[in-house]
Amino acid sequence: MNPTTLLITFLLVVLILAAGVLAGWRLLDHRGDRKAMHELALNQPEQPPTFSAGMVADLPEPARRYFLFAIEPRTLLYTVGEITMEGRFGMGDRDNPNYLDFSATQVLAVPEGFVWKMRARGGLMRLSGSDSHRWTRFWLMGLLPVARLGGDPDHTRSAYGRYVAEAVFWTPAAMLPGPGISWEGLDDDRARVTVKYQGLSQSVDLTVAADGQPLEVRFQRWSNANPEKQHRLQPFGGYLSEFRSFGGFRLPTHVEAGNHFGTDQYFPFFVADVTVVEYPHE
Repeated sequence: MNPTTLLITFLLVVLILAAGVLAGWRLLDHRGDRKAMHELALNQPEQPPTFSAGMVADLPEPARRYFLFAIEPRTLLYTVGEITMEGRFGMGDRDNPNYLDFSATQVLAVPEGFVWKMRARGGLMRLSGSDSHRWTRFWLMGLLPVARLGGDPDHTRSAYGRYVAEAVFWTPAAMLPGPGISWEGLDDDRARVTVKYQGLSQSVDLTVAADGQPLEVRFQRWSNANPEKQHRLQPFGGYLSEFRSFGGFRLPTHVEAGNHFGTDQYFPFFVADVTVVEYPHE
């Protein structure tokens, strides 16, 4: 065998081995996603109480209206939700959004955590992976790892802000007052919920209509989505619309959210339409 043939054979073997390693790595990610989602679902209360107006009678008026709108009487108060959605995910900025079409499934279990597992496409680009309270990991074309983040205080704090805010509109039973959860009124149509858990604390401001329908959420999120790429508190939020009922909960099925909410830098990089919300239980 001549040297050129030997070199080509060697390179082919290296490429095959590399592809096998990456495929195995991707498979481990899939398994890790499924395992984490299953573990979060186990936080669902086995015999939850049913909702009644008396549970929120002492809350500030906007918060009371919100719960009476979001949870129908005698609804079983499941706190862990599984949300199926599709939409657009912006990879760019306000001037050049570079949206990819995505589909995703999320398990949301406040205060313990969340996993958002997605697949996205735009032109020839394919992106897949997951985001959670413990990691962010995405793959290009299902073969190349392009993001491996998490396991540090900045990621944990940023993720906590995200999933507490999402619980306000997708798992309202998890926001009922109790240990670690408190509400305060801000004005006639705004209330603030603060959720504390294992040394973390996040406040989210909720604006509601006269009938209690949530209109928007906003909060200060720990984020490095800024020109300096430095973690700091900055505005984040989104608009809520197109409400439907799922198992006794009235929830928004259209959400537009992004960094710098309420400023001229606001960019809704997350635009989602929910198709199904379920509350997994035995």
